[in-house]
Parts: sequence; structure tokens; C-alpha cells
Amino acid sequence: MLLKVFNESPEAALAAELRPCIDIDRWVHEIIQARPYASAEHILERARTAADPFTAEEVAAAMAHHPRIGERAAGSGEEAALSRKEQRAIDPADETTAAALARGNAAYEAKFGRVFLIRAAGRPPAEILAALDARLHHSPAEEDLVVAEQLREIALLRLQGVLDP
Repeated sequence: MLLKVFNESPEAALAAELRPCIDIDRWVHEIIQARPYASAEHILERARTAADPFTAEEVAAAMAHHPRIGERAAGSGEEAALSRKEQRAIDPADETTAAALARGNAAYEAKFGRVFLIRAAGRPPAEILAALDARLHHSPAEEDLVVAEQLREIALLRLQGVLDP
């Protein structure tokens, strides 16, 4: 998206572009309200701190849109398409990885009551599995901070795609 278009788009239209990055109203609103921006980097800088920290309710709502790691997101929406693209390095036909992810996902969900979330784009399956194993040793408070940071990393990655398609 051109900087001029970003700066001049009606709020509702821009919100529709930003929401697939992360469905947190406060984040979207703060980015829109800070316009105009001098560069795409300035938009990303604002996005790094917008709605910081995310509330527990915001994290829970945003997490509702994320599939399990290793499972393809269902649906035809923008967010599902982004998730499938981000997880493309995980081959569902690799039975060993799929089984390890299924076991790890189950253990994580039993401990934390939500799906395991990690910025999967650019990470090989072995790194994702290692992070999953390490995070199973976190306390709920520690993991809340990691999840919020992973949500922000995913949002920034997706926002980069909006800004530079």
C-alpha cells in the first residue's frame, strides 16, 4: 500500500486492512489515529508500541483467530490465508513432525488453556518444536508475556505485507 493511500484512506477502509494483522481494536485505532506518517518505517515503529501492553482480554480475543501450529487454518478469509502462508514450512505430510506438534500442542493447551502461538514464518519446524518444548516450562505469567510478544511479532510481519505487498 502506498504511504499516501495509507495516510489518506478513510478510517473504516484502513481498519479493514489492518485488522487481519491482529484483531485488537485498540491497536488498529492507535495506528490510524497517529496518521499521517512520514514513512512505512514510522508506521512499523508505531505498531511496535501501539496498545502496549495488550490486555488479557485483547490477547484472548486475538488468539481466537489462530489455529494450532501444524494445522492449516480453515476458511477463506484474509487471516486464514495469512496463517497458511506463515506455516508453509511445516509439512503436514511429515508424520514425525506432525505427531510431535500434536503432542506438544496438547500438553500446551492442557497447561495454559489456549493454543500454542509462535511467529512461524521463517522458522523451521525443529525451531518451532524446540520453542514449544521450552515454553512448556514457563509459568502462566511468563507465558502470557511471550504470547503477547508473539502476537505483536505476527502483527508486525503481517503489517509489513500490507505496506509492501
